[in-house]
Amino acid sequence: MSARGHSRRFWHVGGMSAIRPISDLQFGVTNTKIDMIQAPGPGPRIMRYELTDYEWTAIRPFLSNKPRGVPGGDDRRVLNGIFWVLRSGAPWRDLPENFGPYTTCYNRFVRWRMAGIWVSIMEALAETHDGSVQMIDASIVRVHQHGGCAGGAETRLMGRSRGGLMTKIHACVDTNGMPVRFELTTGEAHENRLVTELLSDLKSGAMLLADRGYDADRIRAFAGDRGAWANIPPKRNRRDPICFSPYLYRARNLVERFFNRIKQCRRVATRYDKLAANYLAFIIGGALMSPRPRLK
Repeated sequence: MSARGHSRRFWHVGGMSAIRPISDLQFGVTNTKIDMIQAPGPGPRIMRYELTDYEWTAIRPFLSNKPRGVPGGDDRRVLNGIFWVLRSGAPWRDLPENFGPYTTCYNRFVRWRMAGIWVSIMEALAETHDGSVQMIDASIVRVHQHGGCAGGAETRLMGRSRGGLMTKIHACVDTNGMPVRFELTTGEAHENRLVTELLSDLKSGAMLLADRGYDADRIRAFAGDRGAWANIPPKRNRRDPICFSPYLYRARNLVERFFNRIKQCRRVATRYDKLAANYLAFIIGGALMSPRPRLK
């Protein structure tokens, strides 16, 4: 037992005599048989990629089982396996055996995506957002060589630029830095291409925060027609004076911090998925796993 009174988990690697703490081992190695030994203590400690009881209670109603045939297995164990792949970035085949067969986790991940469950979870999360302030931004993600495709890159939202194949994530977050909506485009697409889709929930009296790349008359007009104020720094070549508050603009770092949090999930930081729909589902999973930002 550690000094803080928590139990410690250890991994016993088959063929090795040493027992090392879990923090000393690298994940994703499946060629070696791994057994977990629980030291005496008050109870097992939940790993960072596993759902807590509270999180599982909130997500469980969205997970529909198969309408026909043999009922599926433990959805919570499968979901923990999906989050393990999401956080570690490992291939599905490297999924540890304690999460069940990797084919089960992958097939259910795709089935939930095709049933719209991931989008439903995202919409339920967005319904609780604070609409007084909305912030938008975009971030480029490199496509791994295993995620590339011989043809149809445009339809799978992969664009070739100087750094290779890229995909761009467009996000809208609220005043607490919590996600409201996601969109995907090719990497070379301009940031303000999907502004109307991102701001479909922009309310009257709200404030829109965005960087200088979104300084366009049509975006300001879109916000004005909805009764909102676009607090966007003007470009240097803008001739018409606008109302801009640098003090209120300081809060825009929340959207950048949101990208930082979801990119801690390696399946989001690098795109390994050929299908854009699968990658978007991983982004939603990363938003669920990302902790709430610290507000000052």
